[in-house]
Amino acid sequence: MSEKYEPSQVEDKFYKIWEERGYFEIDGNKSIWKTDSNGKQKTFSIMMPPPNVTGSLHIGHALTFTLQDIITRYKRMDGFKTLWQPGTDHAGIATQNVVEKQLLAEGTTKEEIGREKFLERAWKQKETSGGNIVHQMRKLGVTPAWKRERFTMDEGLKEAVKEAFISLYNEGHITQNNYMVNWCTHDGALSDIEVEHEEVNGKFYHMIYKFADGSGELQVATTRPETYFGDTAIMVHPEDERYKSIVGKEVLLPLTNRTIKVITDSHVDMEFGTGVVKVTPAHDQNDYEVGKRHDLEFIKVFDEKGILNEYCGEFAGLERLEARPIIVKALEEAGYIVKIEEHTHQVGHCYRCKNIVEPFISQQWFLSSEMAQESIRKTKETTKERAVSGEHNGTLFHPAHWINSYTAWMDELRPWCISRQLWWGHRIPVFTCDDCGHQWADKADEPEICPKCGSKHYTQDPDVLDTWFSSALWAMSPLGWGNNGKLEELYNSTDEEDFYPNSLLITGFDIMFFWVARMMMMGEHFKKQLPFEDIYMHALVRDEHGAKMSKSKGNVIDPLDMVNEHSADIIRFTLAYLCVQGRDIKLGAKNLEQFRNFTNKLYNASNFLQLNVETFPDLKDIEIKTPLGLYMQSKLSDAVDELRNALETYKFNESASILYKFVWNEFCDWGIEYAKASKDSVVELGAIFKETLKMVSPFMPFISDYLYHKLSGTTLEDGDSLMIMNFPKEIAKNQEIEDMFAIIEEAITAIRRAKVIIDMGNSKIAKAYLKINKNIDEKTAKPFIEKLAKVENLEFVSAKVENSITDVSDNLEVYIPTGEIDMTPIISKLTKQQEKLEKEIAKLSGMLNNERFVANAPANVLEENRAGLASAENKLAKVVAELKSLS
Repeated sequence: MSEKYEPSQVEDKFYKIWEERGYFEIDGNKSIWKTDSNGKQKTFSIMMPPPNVTGSLHIGHALTFTLQDIITRYKRMDGFKTLWQPGTDHAGIATQNVVEKQLLAEGTTKEEIGREKFLERAWKQKETSGGNIVHQMRKLGVTPAWKRERFTMDEGLKEAVKEAFISLYNEGHITQNNYMVNWCTHDGALSDIEVEHEEVNGKFYHMIYKFADGSGELQVATTRPETYFGDTAIMVHPEDERYKSIVGKEVLLPLTNRTIKVITDSHVDMEFGTGVVKVTPAHDQNDYEVGKRHDLEFIKVFDEKGILNEYCGEFAGLERLEARPIIVKALEEAGYIVKIEEHTHQVGHCYRCKNIVEPFISQQWFLSSEMAQESIRKTKETTKERAVSGEHNGTLFHPAHWINSYTAWMDELRPWCISRQLWWGHRIPVFTCDDCGHQWADKADEPEICPKCGSKHYTQDPDVLDTWFSSALWAMSPLGWGNNGKLEELYNSTDEEDFYPNSLLITGFDIMFFWVARMMMMGEHFKKQLPFEDIYMHALVRDEHGAKMSKSKGNVIDPLDMVNEHSADIIRFTLAYLCVQGRDIKLGAKNLEQFRNFTNKLYNASNFLQLNVETFPDLKDIEIKTPLGLYMQSKLSDAVDELRNALETYKFNESASILYKFVWNEFCDWGIEYAKASKDSVVELGAIFKETLKMVSPFMPFISDYLYHKLSGTTLEDGDSLMIMNFPKEIAKNQEIEDMFAIIEEAITAIRRAKVIIDMGNSKIAKAYLKINKNIDEKTAKPFIEKLAKVENLEFVSAKVENSITDVSDNLEVYIPTGEIDMTPIISKLTKQQEKLEKEIAKLSGMLNNERFVANAPANVLEENRAGLASAENKLAKVVAELKSLS
């Protein structure tokens, strides 16, 4: 037998066998399907958050997919008809950015090669990167139904997107408006949650605006002086007595001949700065609302690319941010800048390219917030009902506190800007007739005629939909909803009935509003049911010091490197063990080493068993009769019940901890050691260990399958995998035998403690006496205690034994006779310890009783001395007690 398990010789081979046998597919476990109490087939469905086709698997993906695979494998083994739906996302902005960078490196641009050629390059990027991600997922050992893999721009899902868009358009929920949006000069329009606000060190520019009649001037501060060319008013608060006389007067715009009026609006904060504010309605969200209230002119001063226009005079043609210092210099030279102050403030950045985002008026498509109201109401209602009934662990969200964040955001929901100025993505299916101007939405890529006038001349909207629009349909579109018969070979006619709503969603909390909230609103709107029975939100994976992983810090962990160095099993188990609900995961080398040791423990347990017996039956095929076998079976029963409960409530860390403790502490530390005194129990222990491997399988599928077949005398090539065997359930429990072994364990521990006193902790002793205050089968217990406590002869007594080393615990007393042991060196050693401790106590007591020392010593020094005194006194009491027992 090899001394250690070699995952590199197992993992790829086993995965290939599993996949070729169709284990991952819906009917892969058909032989163990079970029905519920009503005779209906039990089903389980979970949708993979589709990773972007722009890169490779990161550690966050590894966590998400590991947790999904654990719960899917568990449900599959528990007899559920199971669908784990895989797929990848086209990732509009991200993929277009990648392809544009590739073109720039080749000395060209998307505009130069045209839309059609650009899309060909984007599809090529999808094939390359998407294939790489799927390969990496396989290396992690995940088991989605690969034959049903979907892509958010495949033919069927394109149909679903059209179906959703056109329905919402015809219902009036999707409209096109000129509206102020978040604008990235590289990527175009962004929704509110695609803007990342960062604190930056900027400047406050205090500018002078002179009255047109020469009667004076006003001072105004701004952080964006390049936008002042778009000012169409100056405003003050209507109750500000300082400025009542100037309301209605005109001021000159610096460096121009244009005049603007002073108006009043309660939006102004009289206490901030001078109480005078400039109004730039086309380039500021608050000013936009002021402009609408006062019917001001909306003047754009730069275009979609951030290039200043003719309103900016001599500065036209400059990029907005590059123009800022040039404009400021000109204003300073002309005497319009009073002062420049340092200023720290929040600035929005594009979540993809990190460009500074501008408020910008643009014609865009919007999805109304009204469309989401029913999903908001039903989410609150469902959560309230579950809290009362306890159904699904009394919550919809896990951890439960996420419902508060979800509802707070949804209650403030604004219209969602769903159009993007990209080429890669779902083209907006809206057409405008070139002849009569009629606008309509159509499922056809190329409609035959205008439905109003019959013209064949029309133009399709050039924009594409926000990536998250198609992702918002993910809970139902891969099941066939809206696919209109496209790719029908991928799904069955009952898929929507069987798997909607999805049983569970597992995802990171960082995309709750990007994705989860939008699936909730789409699912409820189109299916009249919330899309998920449970939603599990996991936290972030950080480095071992709690820092966020980033390339700049050099602390990024590549999950594929981890698999190659350690094994998929170790990575999976580590992530599960550390995944406490609601807490970030701190992942470091010490964690991986801990669970490398766990795989070694599993392997060594198997080797020990086979040193005595070559092959073992399954637990269901034998009757457990020996005391040790009955005991370990009963402890297994506890572990099975605890593990099932933890998995059903998505407490992955507790699940892994239950397994770890049972395997390491119960089975190996005690069960295998007991077996050395009970060779007739080995076959039974082997059967119990094989059942344990079924519990390990969802977490560590490779080593568990390997060891199960090793112990069975078979190989995976000629036998079924654990992944389609029944997950352990209702194992026989025997409380009486557990109580007896609890006394045995207590006796062994007590004897070991007593032996330490006489420096014989690891040595075998000739005699020990045991007085137990409970009734047990002494004949059964004796050999276990003698073997593990290293005692040649154990005698049970009913009275105290004189002249003995004694250890007293809750249920028993241990006596080791001192007659044949030379106690002189032991007593001498303890006496020296006593003297040393007494001196230390005298010294510390003297210092702490010295008023002058106490008055002048630092607080931390006093605290250390008090703690030291308490520790020394405690140690002395133990030494004195030991000396007393020896004498």
